[in-house]
Amino acid sequence: MSVLPNFELYDLKPAVADFRREVLAGLAASPRCIAPKFFYDAEGSRLFDAITRQPEYYPTRTEIGLLRAHGAEIAKRLGRHAALIELGSGSDVKIRSVLDVLRPAEYLPLDISLTHLRDSATGIARDYPQIRVRATCVDYTREFPLPPIAPEAHRVVFYPGSSVGNFEPTDVRDLLRWVAGMVGPGGRLLIGVDLKKDPARLNAAYNDAAGVTAAFNRNVLVRMLKELRAQLSVDDFVHHAFYNAALGRIEMHLRAQRATRIEIAGQAFDFAKGEGIHTENSYKYSEEAFGALAAGVGFVTEQVWCDADRLFSVQCLRVAA
Repeated sequence: MSVLPNFELYDLKPAVADFRREVLAGLAASPRCIAPKFFYDAEGSRLFDAITRQPEYYPTRTEIGLLRAHGAEIAKRLGRHAALIELGSGSDVKIRSVLDVLRPAEYLPLDISLTHLRDSATGIARDYPQIRVRATCVDYTREFPLPPIAPEAHRVVFYPGSSVGNFEPTDVRDLLRWVAGMVGPGGRLLIGVDLKKDPARLNAAYNDAAGVTAAFNRNVLVRMLKELRAQLSVDDFVHHAFYNAALGRIEMHLRAQRATRIEIAGQAFDFAKGEGIHTENSYKYSEEAFGALAAGVGFVTEQVWCDADRLFSVQCLRVAA
């Protein structure tokens, strides 16, 4: 138990067995793939924080700028003293900007990385003693029970970072339906959505000169070595990221730079030179396209805040009554 009276941690233990099962299924698939949620162990979370500080990576600093510049308007839209639920909480920089203006009664961060979640949520509980903080370590892409929420509190979901872009559009609809059911009629979602732009800008953002994104991508192989006792050579795979204009998304792959093999749990997967593992998509949207997608599952777009260069948007959506 925490010594902080306003802090609770619920560990729903996203299992190693789940990691093993999904990796084996993904490596057996055609094309081969591993879900991006498995980037985020403690080291992966640390590497992602480092990515956000790279000069090429515009989303994080742009989103933080929007949250700070429009905080009063955001608070007016969302309402104070809410139960604020954050999906994929990760680093606490963005949420502190929201907490400062929203002053929620309760804060419920959800994240798959236990160490990162504990550190972030404990710091928030310490610095905001008036807010009840109840953190849950969970894979929020699957059904799970939320901690109890005061019935009188209106619910708000915060989903920053354009993590919604990691989902296929059909899966985004399912996610938004789940959020709508969580907050109920009239409830709101504050979401970061990356916008379509010059492909050169996008390609640079996912191929930083310092190689941090490359290390982040290959960290899933390191996890497989440590947690699944896989037999593989991390150095046999290189980071490959590019903008797929036809599909409107950045794709990240791990590409074999020589013929190699991965062995896990008695199963062997042979790779020819140039063959890859698809590890992430990051879809980019126009304001109109994302608004139409959200409207299709019962959301009304109340307001969209964009930076002057129209690189990124923060959007307030309301569940239609």
